[in-house]
Amino acid sequence: MKRRVVVTGLGVVTSLSCQVADLWNRVLAGESGIHLLRCFETEEFKIKFGGDIHDWDPSDFIAPKEIKRIDRFTQFAMVAASQAITDSGLDFKTEEPFRCGVILGSGIGGLGEIEQQMFKLFEKGPSRVSAMTVPKMMLNAAGGHISIEYGLRGPNYTVATACASATNAIGDALKTIQYDDADIMITGGTEAAMTRMGLSAFTNIRALSSYEGDPARASRPFDLDRDGFVFSEGAGLLVFEELEHAKARGAKIYAEVVGYGASGDAGHITQPDEHGAGAAYAMASALRDARIEPSAIDYINAHGTSTPLGDKAETLAIKDVFGEHAKSVSISSTKSGLGHSLGASGGIELVLSAKAIESNVVPPTINLETPDPECDLDYTPNQARERRVDYAMSNSFGFGGHNASVVIRRLPNGQA
Repeated sequence: MKRRVVVTGLGVVTSLSCQVADLWNRVLAGESGIHLLRCFETEEFKIKFGGDIHDWDPSDFIAPKEIKRIDRFTQFAMVAASQAITDSGLDFKTEEPFRCGVILGSGIGGLGEIEQQMFKLFEKGPSRVSAMTVPKMMLNAAGGHISIEYGLRGPNYTVATACASATNAIGDALKTIQYDDADIMITGGTEAAMTRMGLSAFTNIRALSSYEGDPARASRPFDLDRDGFVFSEGAGLLVFEELEHAKARGAKIYAEVVGYGASGDAGHITQPDEHGAGAAYAMASALRDARIEPSAIDYINAHGTSTPLGDKAETLAIKDVFGEHAKSVSISSTKSGLGHSLGASGGIELVLSAKAIESNVVPPTINLETPDPECDLDYTPNQARERRVDYAMSNSFGFGGHNASVVIRRLPNGQA
């Protein structure tokens, strides 16, 4: 029999806020973390806005000497992990280290380090490339540093499935505890691909919005005038814990993690299945794993990237899976205010889904001003809405045709 898994800690790093409570309040207020980029000079770039964390200072969490030895994506993860662990009340010195692990997601990893060392290679020669390049750039660096910091010796690896990375990692962490390979897992995603190379690549593949007005209005999921996603960065990490373990220490429980599903489109390397078949299979699999009917879901935090094809495909997938209930479920895309942080997005969005259950409030999809006739569901336009949320689903779909969905619920005894 599978063991039960609950969420006992939350941590975030985003361009809107780097504190969970403050982020939640700002998301509900319809604020945006999208602005003109300040992390590097953009004069030569076509796209000049996004969700960069330009004022980043991790010195309250990471020693100055260590900051220089780790890439920004690892820094983001370390800070979010510190928040989540503090929030959980865990003291890992009292835990069995081999029963505690880390499974994270990141689509790109240390792109900033790669870019810096490439400049050194071509401008100063191979002898000037840093000896720290590999340990800084490797995708598993963030998970490795978290495990070292807290002495976590259980399962430890990193998932790389583009924008589905965090949600796939979350699903793996769920199963790790369910099948008794660990009692506590740190999970979620981190991404810091907002570099000159990253911005250039996503611009040239024509994935990004080229909105010409206020940058805060550029991310427009499900709106008729949407024209691409808005690039951002950040991290969202959670503490997963076996239910009885959490109860025994009197932990606060945000939600129970009850279902996970994944699939592949086996189609185009960057475009989603136009009918949303793969996305629908992932959602249906998550519902089946949770052993609930589609009608049980109150809220869906949609992948909703603000791309013309993606938002339409997700709408079709929701209709396919939920049938008549698709019109009754509350949906929103919090990427409307936070942008798309690639492999970190699923972690941030599950944090927000847990807050929706805790608060009984559905966050809004901001900038939804001109409804798209082909996206005709309830996307909670522009204003948060009070609604009891007992079950929530979070969706993540990535380049390569990777689809993942996770379901969380309020504990029946009212602890969440």
